[in-house]
Amino acid sequence: MAATLAEQRPTVKQLKDALAGLHARSCPDVYNFHLHTVHSDGRLEPEEVIRQAWNCGLQGLAITDHHSVQGYERAYRYLMELNSPHKPILWSGVEISCELLDLEVHILGYGFDPNHGLMAPYLQGGTPLGDDYPAAAVITAIQGAGGLAVLAHPERYKKPASELIPAASALGIDGVEAYYAYHNPDPWRPSPEQTARVLHLSRVYGLWVTCGTDTHGENICRRL
Repeated sequence: MAATLAEQRPTVKQLKDALAGLHARSCPDVYNFHLHTVHSDGRLEPEEVIRQAWNCGLQGLAITDHHSVQGYERAYRYLMELNSPHKPILWSGVEISCELLDLEVHILGYGFDPNHGLMAPYLQGGTPLGDDYPAAAVITAIQGAGGLAVLAHPERYKKPASELIPAASALGIDGVEAYYAYHNPDPWRPSPEQTARVLHLSRVYGLWVTCGTDTHGENICRRL
């Protein structure tokens, strides 16, 4: 009997194996874990994300639309239809707005079951409300649905990463987005000073690190 799409989805173990080898040059040519489509505030159709990922030889990626997995689901169906032994791995992904230290931050979820009930409040197309809004609730939901929770672009908020990362770690977060281009350079490259600070904190608190272009435009190798 043929496996269902759910049974074919890549695992969190595969994701951890990929994250274990990340370095400053992993993104955007090998992995890209932060991408937006027309299903939130991006300009790319999900199928075009996959075509670009395939054409540039990405090994793995995640579509992380805000509060939605519709783009991911479309991309995954399209990827499964491609007849190639060299297709990139596509993990489930989402970007969720939430509260941490009285500040709105973004948490990325990876490798979770998109149909798990715990994720329902976070996949409605808008910022979660009430008891679903605190970072602790978001982290618990992502992990309860089998995924990893990661603090997005920790050097982009009104409070420093040196405050936010310890607070997120105390809540049980899995990782931080260490390799990020804060000033949208062309070609894309992680900002060296911010990367160094976040990497140091990731080691102190024993967190996974991720990388991503945070694409909102028409080229997955850039942010805009």
